[in-house]
Amino acid sequence: MNLPNKITIFRLFLIPIFVALFFIGENGYIWSGIIFIIASFTDFIDGYLARKLNETTNLGAFLDPVADKVLVFSALILLAESGVIPSWSVILIIGRETLINGFRLIAIEKGAVISASYLGKIKTMTQMISLVLLLFAPALYAFEVIGLIIYWIAVIATLISGIEYVYQGRDLFSDRQ
Repeated sequence: MNLPNKITIFRLFLIPIFVALFFIGENGYIWSGIIFIIASFTDFIDGYLARKLNETTNLGAFLDPVADKVLVFSALILLAESGVIPSWSVILIIGRETLINGFRLIAIEKGAVISASYLGKIKTMTQMISLVLLLFAPALYAFEVIGLIIYWIAVIATLISGIEYVYQGRDLFSDRQ
């Protein structure tokens, strides 16, 4: 197993630690936020190393997005559970991700590729920034205010980019090859 895949697996192991720390005592959210940042950073590192060392693998191509989604979904669910963000917005985000993954599977089957759109990249960036700020919000009220503003930008970008993907991929549902 190569180093990038080991880093991805390490990220997967960090997720239950992240979740457990969220619920531990008065300062658990701080440690949880730190673990979230470390786990998020490993996503950058494993991708960078896989490309730089020319060690991309099918295992990595499968595990990396799974680890990313589980980390982000865990943070979203924890924040909804604690009342920081509404559950419906989390359902919208998870639903959009599931829809786009389905589109990508159909595209692969038809020999097409669905690339990440510019708006999809904004969605990802605003999600990550907002989640970090919201995880640290109990430490400083300004984090919550700024985090929520960025979160709602992420929700809007999620909705619009989801519609964009569906519109651009509408031909994938055609029975014509």
